[in-house]
Amino acid sequence: MTAQLQDTGQSVAPPPSRARSAALILPLLIFVAIALFLAIGLTRDPREVPSPLIGKPVPTFSLPPVRGRSLGLASADLKGQVSLVNVFASWCVACRAEHPLLMQIQREGIVPVHGLNYKDQPADAARWLDEMGDPYTRTGADLDGRVAIDWGVYGVPETFVIDRDGRIAYKVIGPISPAVWNETLLPLIQKLQR
Repeated sequence: MTAQLQDTGQSVAPPPSRARSAALILPLLIFVAIALFLAIGLTRDPREVPSPLIGKPVPTFSLPPVRGRSLGLASADLKGQVSLVNVFASWCVACRAEHPLLMQIQREGIVPVHGLNYKDQPADAARWLDEMGDPYTRTGADLDGRVAIDWGVYGVPETFVIDRDGRIAYKVIGPISPAVWNETLLPLIQKLQR
């Protein structure tokens, strides 16, 4: 027995083509990819921006001292011992927040702290260090900001850990907090000093 199809007068739509299916699915896939990318980005700490200079020698530079200081800062000064280089400015509000911790690090003598004074007026930088205290062993005046650009500085403050060979071992963007000091920087410095 054979079944017969009855013509009802209604047309039956052909199955969708592959091109049409792809056109519908492609925006969905793009949306999912963007959402995944953003979700991963939101889980990251914005202070931990990877630096292409990690593991590389500090850029070659030589800066004069900040007004009223006798020791400037040069790349040659950053070899032979583990040290910190702190990029700061008198006009930087966040630099004021971290300054007491830098003074404490200097008093404890755990590691030399060097200052890279970024785009500051000479008199303002000198006055700021005179009033707030000077935690720096050496302080270079980067008046035009070119040295900071070579270091990959995004803004102030930023702090770099430098190993004995004069290589950048770590970078902190923003002010150093007691938690960052105790949990990240101090253990790294102690490890590098061994």
